[in-house]
Amino acid sequence: MKENLLMKYSEQLAVGIEFICKEIKHNSNTVYQIKKSSSSVYANISEAQYAQSLADMLSKFKIARKECIETESWLKLLFANQGIDEPTYKKHRNLCGRIRRMLTSSCITIENKINQN
Repeated sequence: MKENLLMKYSEQLAVGIEFICKEIKHNSNTVYQIKKSSSSVYANISEAQYAQSLADMLSKFKIARKECIETESWLKLLFANQGIDEPTYKKHRNLCGRIRRMLTSSCITIENKINQN
């Protein structure tokens, strides 16, 4: 169930960031980087659904979490540079936070399972 929500939220994030970037007139490094990191969140969570092992799933979730944190950083920079407005910033920052917390919880659960074996 949690994986389905993770997929849903990560897809919302990647699609939302893509739309934001289409609205930004200049093609900056920030735009490139945020598109890359947000799509990586989605891609790694997708890959984790078909992991070869618990360790593989854990690795994908940890990468997704790092990319999520990076996406939050780029959002903050876009907001600080007035590339996006405050409601857009808060909406996507909150979505990143939700994904990050779910990934952290999943990582703890997987690590516990690995350590029990």
